[in-house]
Amino acid sequence: MIEIVDKSKCCGCEACRSICPKKCISMQADKEGFLYPKVDLSQCVGCKLCEKVCPVLNPKYSKREPLVYAGINNDINIRLQSSSGGIFTLIAEQVIQKKGVVFGACFDEQWNVVHDYTETKEGLARFRGSKYVQSYIGDSFLQAKRFLDEGRFVLFSGTPCQIAGLKNFLRKPYQNLLTVDLVCHGVPSQKVWQKHLYELVSDAYNIKKRNLSFFFADKINSISFRSKENGWKNFSMSIFYKNENKRVIPFYNDTYMNVFLLNLSLRPCCYTCPTKLHYIQSDISLADFWGVDRLSSEIDDDKGCGLVLVNNEHVISLLKSLDCQLYEQRLNDVVKYNMNIHYSVKKPINRKFFYMILDKTNLAFAYKVSTSSAILMRIIRKIYRVL
Repeated sequence: MIEIVDKSKCCGCEACRSICPKKCISMQADKEGFLYPKVDLSQCVGCKLCEKVCPVLNPKYSKREPLVYAGINNDINIRLQSSSGGIFTLIAEQVIQKKGVVFGACFDEQWNVVHDYTETKEGLARFRGSKYVQSYIGDSFLQAKRFLDEGRFVLFSGTPCQIAGLKNFLRKPYQNLLTVDLVCHGVPSQKVWQKHLYELVSDAYNIKKRNLSFFFADKINSISFRSKENGWKNFSMSIFYKNENKRVIPFYNDTYMNVFLLNLSLRPCCYTCPTKLHYIQSDISLADFWGVDRLSSEIDDDKGCGLVLVNNEHVISLLKSLDCQLYEQRLNDVVKYNMNIHYSVKKPINRKFFYMILDKTNLAFAYKVSTSSAILMRIIRKIYRVL
């Protein structure tokens, strides 16, 4: 039976819930907004399948070193719509051409980030672009298995821990499965994301923030975490509202992105990630090729360049068949500018304080106070203890 005693030992991949034969495991949000498995003991039969598929309890080590490429989609429009080089779309289109199914992270009607699938090229647009929120897997593992058992070609994309969870859940290799993960900085909770959206919509429509009754999700047309309106390296958080207003803010001025990049809002397991380089189970890992201006400046046009790590040599022929430019790189060189390939981020000492303040105020104030001087933080802590 899966039991979460230490939250840093759960990545929230939902493999345990998906595998349970009695369907007695549910995912429940804690105070920070992260989902954790909860077992209905009255229904549990003690099969321990939930423990066997957990990627944290059952890490898989590999000594292999990935082959590394810089990748650029030759379609400039797709590249500009993508976070980096637009390579994911090309891979996904190959799967769709084979009558396959593509799984990825997208927004639902409430602007939560969820996993879903598509069987059309048009449907790939929902998966394009980074979403800096932990997605809800839902029934995606079960749906992927059904398609695989039917003989369909399946591309499943997600974070490294989600791919590891899927592989463990399937419990056997599938020749018709292609897995793609992203080099992950860490994942914030849906709670922090929804709070940020609520506050932004309140400002855009001049609604008092204390008015909790209004439904803000239907006031948004589109969201991009990585708009290239001001270039790839100087990307922006952009939101287009239905009242024709728009918000395009450089990432370094956006509160949500600052909280994310300072590691304040991340899931506890992200600080000791169980699926870094030698524990990755995906066939391909994708990332931004930060440092391309120094390592391969001749291909840097500030419109986006992808970093492609090939963890399975069998997919090289697929990559080389794509309508893109590929340039070989050395792993040791690119890691210098992309440390998340190898290492987990450090846990801030003020993380707990950030979440405590967040429950009592807005995101901007929680960010400002939790990143203030240590002396001010001690004063604020004392104030809140009294309150």
